[in-house]
Amino acid sequence: MIAIEVCTTAFDPWQALQQFQQQPAFNTKQSGANAVFVGTMRDFNEGELVQAMRLEHYPLMTQKHLQRLVEQACSAWNLDHVFLKHRVGELLPGEPIVLVAVWSAHRRASFEACRQLMEDLKHQAPFWKQETLNDGSTRWVEKNTVG
Repeated sequence: MIAIEVCTTAFDPWQALQQFQQQPAFNTKQSGANAVFVGTMRDFNEGELVQAMRLEHYPLMTQKHLQRLVEQACSAWNLDHVFLKHRVGELLPGEPIVLVAVWSAHRRASFEACRQLMEDLKHQAPFWKQETLNDGSTRWVEKNTVG
């Protein structure tokens, strides 16, 4: 089972994960491993304090790209389930931005697939970030942070 969600409001990653797992199509009888990553907004970037961030995207382009990333991961690691949830719009420090959860027969596949999905999201997905700094000025994020 694959679920990809892009949302515009704050979400609780653990509640979202629980809701995903309660769906009738979710079955972990074959899954021996589950890896989960939750990314949150920091209050600093490039040496400056950040008070807010706006994530922009083109919905159809983003959905197609995320679907392709998930399909590639499923193929490469023979995954049983993938749940990807990503936030767009206005964010504040400490709020979750992304949830990536994968299930597979073995832990190595779950760990590697989860990490690769997150790296691909961070470096390839069509999201544009505009930060609001503590002095009220704004700037577009031109590069993603390393690791």
